[in-house]
Amino acid sequence: MSHKANVLESAAKGVAFAGRGIRSLILFSLALVFFMLPSLALTQQTSSKTQPSDKASLVGNGNGSTEPDSANPIDPNYVIGPQDMLDISVWKEPDLTRTVPVRPDGKISLPLLDDVQAGGLTPAQLKAEITQRLKKYFTDPRVTVTVTTIASQRIYVLGEVTRAGAYPLLPEMTLLQALSSAGGFTQFANTRIYISCAWKTESK
Repeated sequence: MSHKANVLESAAKGVAFAGRGIRSLILFSLALVFFMLPSLALTQQTSSKTQPSDKASLVGNGNGSTEPDSANPIDPNYVIGPQDMLDISVWKEPDLTRTVPVRPDGKISLPLLDDVQAGGLTPAQLKAEITQRLKKYFTDPRVTVTVTTIASQRIYVLGEVTRAGAYPLLPEMTLLQALSSAGGFTQFANTRIYISCAWKTESK
């Protein structure tokens, strides 16, 4: 009987020791999780801040938007051509202020001045021309010429793209932006790209 009691007592001590070991392991695990939570939260926060900036850089490269970049400023040396849209503003003369298209012959129509040659001129040159001609009617005309839409210079994106066709050639436009304007590649596209440029040369 004494032997059985010793066995039972030993078993009880073993169970108690094992129980203390399990409790210690549980407490250790909880403490480890508690100390790791701030690090996990900081990592997730850093990752969420990094992703928008990467996306923004893609958009800046022309990969995230199907619309032309309106933020690109017009080069002051840009030469006006047919189908461009011009905003002609004359200070304190609302009847002369308007948005006009450049006709296929390169001219625009303005009140008092009738036809004015715009094609082949820069915005500054056209401003000077309009100002000079308005001096016949006003003492000190103040004219502003702004190119609002570039349509005379176009590119053609063909092949396995979503929307093949002609698109405006914007200042400093990249190949990636041109492909983005056409909606990007289709699922069957072979990503080998051919670029064809037509140059006008003068014979002497």
